[in-house]
Amino acid sequence: MQGFRLNGSRVLEIDLAGDAVRASTGSMIAYTGDVTFKNAGMGGGDGLMAGLKRRAAGESVALMHCTGHGTVWFAKDAMEVLIVELNGDTLRVESEQLLALSDKLKTDVAFAGVRGASSGQGLFTTTVTGYGTVALLSAGGPPIALEVSPQFPLVVDPDAFVASQGQLNQSFVTDVSWRNLVGESSGEAFSLRFDGSGVVYIQPEER
Repeated sequence: MQGFRLNGSRVLEIDLAGDAVRASTGSMIAYTGDVTFKNAGMGGGDGLMAGLKRRAAGESVALMHCTGHGTVWFAKDAMEVLIVELNGDTLRVESEQLLALSDKLKTDVAFAGVRGASSGQGLFTTTVTGYGTVALLSAGGPPIALEVSPQFPLVVDPDAFVASQGQLNQSFVTDVSWRNLVGESSGEAFSLRFDGSGVVYIQPEER
């Protein structure tokens, strides 16, 4: 059974005992034992149809299979690492914020909504579903977990969004006022709004 653990705050350490994990391509920084690495394919290890769906949606995720007996250390761009356990639920995550996941978890692409009535542009996000462990990345410092309840919906900057978990409905809201204050006014400015019950993970640094 795999053991996901942190070595400091920016390095993920995983023990393999004949099983496999999937990790972001190029994120391995060291390993011991007998471990093999191979490309998980354009579907991220979930098959050809998943790959075609990702390509059509423009939501790519480059993963590698890590299999064998030993310990592997992963890191990416000195970003902070967060470990999240899934118990049959679904995590929605930005593909570039995904560091590693248990191989038994399933990844897919989900329609995230339309970014504003003016553009009509559809946006997509990566979903991870099942029972297992996921390691997320946060730029600029430790990730921040914000709880959402029916009484207190949450609005976040899409450039700071990392992932969301729980019974949440995501929508896009036009919110140019705060961008005006920092000189980022745009006709396409929008924010992400989350209603329901769950947790939203954000990072201190914008993409």
